[in-house]
Amino acid sequence: MLRRTALATSALLIGALLLTSCTGGNTASAPTGAVDPDATLTVGLSLEPSNLDIRHTSGAALEQALVDNVYQGLVTRNGDDDNAIVPALATEWTISPDGLTYTFTLREGVTFHDGTAMTADDVVTSLQTAKDDATIQNSADLANVASIASPDASTVVLTLAQPNIDFLFTLTGRAGLVFKNADTTNFQTAANGTGPFTVASRNTGQSLTLARYDGYWGDKAGVAEVVLDYIPDRSAAVNAAVSGDLDVALEVDPELQSQVEGTGNFTIDTGLTTDKATLAFNNQRAPLTDQRVREALRLAIDHDALVETVIAAQTLNGPIPPLDPGYEDLTGSVSYNPDRARDLLAQAGAENLELTLTIPNVYPTSIPTFLVSSFADVGVTLKVESVDFSTWLQDVYTNHDYDLSFVRHVEARDFGNWANPTYYFGYDNATVQSLYAQAQATTDEQQSSDLLAEAARIVDDEDAADWLLLATPRTAVGTNVANFPKNSLNVRLPLAGVTVSSE
Repeated sequence: MLRRTALATSALLIGALLLTSCTGGNTASAPTGAVDPDATLTVGLSLEPSNLDIRHTSGAALEQALVDNVYQGLVTRNGDDDNAIVPALATEWTISPDGLTYTFTLREGVTFHDGTAMTADDVVTSLQTAKDDATIQNSADLANVASIASPDASTVVLTLAQPNIDFLFTLTGRAGLVFKNADTTNFQTAANGTGPFTVASRNTGQSLTLARYDGYWGDKAGVAEVVLDYIPDRSAAVNAAVSGDLDVALEVDPELQSQVEGTGNFTIDTGLTTDKATLAFNNQRAPLTDQRVREALRLAIDHDALVETVIAAQTLNGPIPPLDPGYEDLTGSVSYNPDRARDLLAQAGAENLELTLTIPNVYPTSIPTFLVSSFADVGVTLKVESVDFSTWLQDVYTNHDYDLSFVRHVEARDFGNWANPTYYFGYDNATVQSLYAQAQATTDEQQSSDLLAEAARIVDDEDAADWLLLATPRTAVGTNVANFPKNSLNVRLPLAGVTVSSE
């Protein structure tokens, strides 16, 4: 959500570097050989974590590698198209009618990788530490927790100060991970979780190797070993796949896709993300305070043509992506119409308008170039100012000193940004704020989703920004690999169910 600077840095940098995804939808065919339980699965990825300390180190690469594989929380996400919350270290939970008390029943037989049994005290201490220690990533997500207690050895109770429909989802993230109490592990270089894999070794700058944990409480991992091979150069990654060094390659460059498919050893699988490529309007700075100007800018953009330019994406058309509650297909709410855009600019007295687009310099030039051309066609001169990321954080995110900005907002369930008038969008609508507050406070998931959808329609109707596109994963999956996940792979890569078959 870009709610904190550390998170902002990691989320946007990851987004910047992952702006290449998919257009179509293929499903990998089922392998025909026998499953090999002793197989090694080699996966090519682009972004390597700087260390293994998932509590204190920012960056989506850590979550991608370790969450659900090495570390777990009470609950997790199923990875399907509904992104539903499912049990992990808790077998079940109940929520009080007022939405304030969450009671979890702990799973029996859970051990950490050092063989120590997980206890209720481990759970309570982990959550309390995450809440109290501001140096822990996503600590603020637990600010609404009033108390954490364990009435008996198999139960943990969390009480909230205010109802929050997203609280269970919060527990699927870093703040909800469970660690052994008083663990002396050096988490910079090693790990001690409860997941289906242990960290076997790390070759800094090259790879991270995970090994099946035979003491795992659930179904054992389908492969004996996973090698996460970090290859930042996309051409090199494709070459590695073509030469047979990879079983799976994430983030395949669409222009190189045919090389991978040409081997006959891979199919291209696609999925969904919450990666929203957002053209931010400074709603507090003239002339963008005039809705006619904001609408004109949106009408000047041919989103279908933009997606073809970027290739690896799909249109979004609104502030909530398909994986999040409240999603509604808003296609057609603003359609490409440069003539109407010119009329609106004339009505607003904004002919020959000059605007500046401030973007982090980690982004590729394809989208800014497209916008410059699109806006020029309706009489708007767009100057692109590419700045280093720290400058962007200071000038745009903190000081709100900008006209337009383009960034990738990769976090799930971040609609609250539109209900926050102090956020860098500068969007201030009391009705949206009220609807969002109601959506958070209710205990009825459908009601919450309906309220969010209503709020999103208002944000879209008022042209608070333009949602240029939604990035989606494009993954080359070996024909001998089954059950490889497909959604939100840049932030979550659960590998326990993956199998590799013999040739």
